[in-house]
Amino acid sequence: MPTDSSSPPDNRTSADTTARPPTVPLTWTADSHVWRPECDHDYVIAKPPRQVPPPPAPQDAAVWATSMGAAHGRTTHLQITVQGSGSAPVTLEGVRVRVLNRAAPTAAKGIAYSMYEGCGAILIPRHFSVDLDAHRPLARSLPGNQTDDPDPALDFPYRVSLREPEVLLLSARTDSCTCDWYVDLDWSSQGRTGTVRIDDHGRPFRTTTIKGLPRYWYQDAGWVPMTSAEAASETGD
Repeated sequence: MPTDSSSPPDNRTSADTTARPPTVPLTWTADSHVWRPECDHDYVIAKPPRQVPPPPAPQDAAVWATSMGAAHGRTTHLQITVQGSGSAPVTLEGVRVRVLNRAAPTAAKGIAYSMYEGCGAILIPRHFSVDLDAHRPLARSLPGNQTDDPDPALDFPYRVSLREPEVLLLSARTDSCTCDWYVDLDWSSQGRTGTVRIDDHGRPFRTTTIKGLPRYWYQDAGWVPMTSAEAASETGD
């Protein structure tokens, strides 16, 4: 009697499905080139002023910085937009900043170029500060940055859905190192929990101190040294 050499359906292994990572019920985007309303942002570039073009418009900052091989100076303002990807809501439980590497920079590694002045306001509803120099960097909730009527500081958890996203702003600062870091975002939904890694297209974010570096800003169609008094007049991070 002929036999069927194929395996019956109920005996088939499920290895092809169980090997796949579980579906994350959210989507995210990250922009590390967000400037404060006063454009108080620095980039550290290993080029002399004559080789650095004028500051870009804020929406062109990422392209400009990449073309210059620039690192964020002193502070990185990381904007993360999170949205549910299905019908069920997702609870954002918290963020954790992980520093992969702390290197001691030297003053010979570049010049700090200030983007101060010349851009409009940015409205970010959930604002956090992070001290990258701390042994265990924590994201601390801050009030919103509206000048007239700031939102109160509200900490996790937050809830997102397909129609209701959340925008988080992490201001990560260092005064002592060149820090490579990324963010872990913890979530829960329908009895499941997980963590997504927020990074710069597969690379860590990089923030470096500007302490000891010459500092320039753009005035009258050219880069000029910033005096101590001018630096003190800036709003600060």
